[in-house]
Amino acid sequence: MTATVTAPTSVPEDSRLKDTWLKRQLIALVIGFAVVAALPLILGEQAQTVAVRTLIFALMAVAWNIMSGFGGMFSFGHAAFFGIGAYTGAYLLVDHGISPWISMAVAAVISASVGTLLAYLCLRYRLAGSYFALATFAFAQMFLLLVQNLEVFHKTEGFNVPLLPRDSWWMLQFEKGSPNYIWIPLVILALAVLGTIFYVRSRAGQFVQAVRDDETAAASLGIDTMKYRLIAVAASCALIAVAGVYYTQYYFFVGPEQAFGSAVSVEAIVPAVIGGIGTIWGPVLGAAVIGPLSEIINELLRNPPGFLGFLDGAIGLDVAVYSVILILIVIFLPKGIFGTIRERWFR
Repeated sequence: MTATVTAPTSVPEDSRLKDTWLKRQLIALVIGFAVVAALPLILGEQAQTVAVRTLIFALMAVAWNIMSGFGGMFSFGHAAFFGIGAYTGAYLLVDHGISPWISMAVAAVISASVGTLLAYLCLRYRLAGSYFALATFAFAQMFLLLVQNLEVFHKTEGFNVPLLPRDSWWMLQFEKGSPNYIWIPLVILALAVLGTIFYVRSRAGQFVQAVRDDETAAASLGIDTMKYRLIAVAASCALIAVAGVYYTQYYFFVGPEQAFGSAVSVEAIVPAVIGGIGTIWGPVLGAAVIGPLSEIINELLRNPPGFLGFLDGAIGLDVAVYSVILILIVIFLPKGIFGTIRERWFR
């Protein structure tokens, strides 16, 4: 007599745990959205500028985290995809009068296509780890040199976005200090975080994390490692391109260094590392710390109070202090702010 072995059915508690996790994430998203949406009502004009920059950093970090945090493919060249978005938006608006809303969609498709092709070639020829990071960095530098030498992109002069005489939602231009400049990237960021929440919970998100943790084991279970990695790359590149379009529209200018410079890649990486790589809220929390922190240090050291008068006139001290603070955060919070707090909470 042979015994029939049936596959175990799903445990009800597991689904309830998943639903509880999802509810917590959605509640946190709604509360965070409401708090930040109220900020324009109390912030001054300079503080609003810092808030917008922080939201752009957060969007860039969330995008980078999808590919490098959840996907495990460390990119040091996300400036390439940010720059594609920034230049696509600038070119379509300045030379053809096309709305930034349309440019966001176009830039997302172009950036996702380019990023997927690059990642496919790297993975196809087994470039991983530091080699993959160097390949992405080289790609960003190639784009930097390319736009600096092409007349169609105005070479080193970049693009200046023309100012309109009146507010326009279609062209994303408003009166200086308008709360719309905060609310628009906030909505985009909220949608990005919402998408990340459902992505991490989806089959594609679970599979890419399995590949990140152990590619050999994942492949032996029948997971198409290439497919799910490329999905993460496409989503990451598309999202950071949207950030690039909004950057151009907010600052009314973009040049090669502002779009493709290595500092742009660092601005995408640092908030995610400081907040916690491979977490939902780490990149957002990291950006919330990094954005205001740099401004506070700049103001404190460039215009020091009386008891710090001996620091007056010191050149580069703000950068040094900022760097030391980041190093201390990495040393004492190795899993990032959010990652460390979460780990200690569960303990």
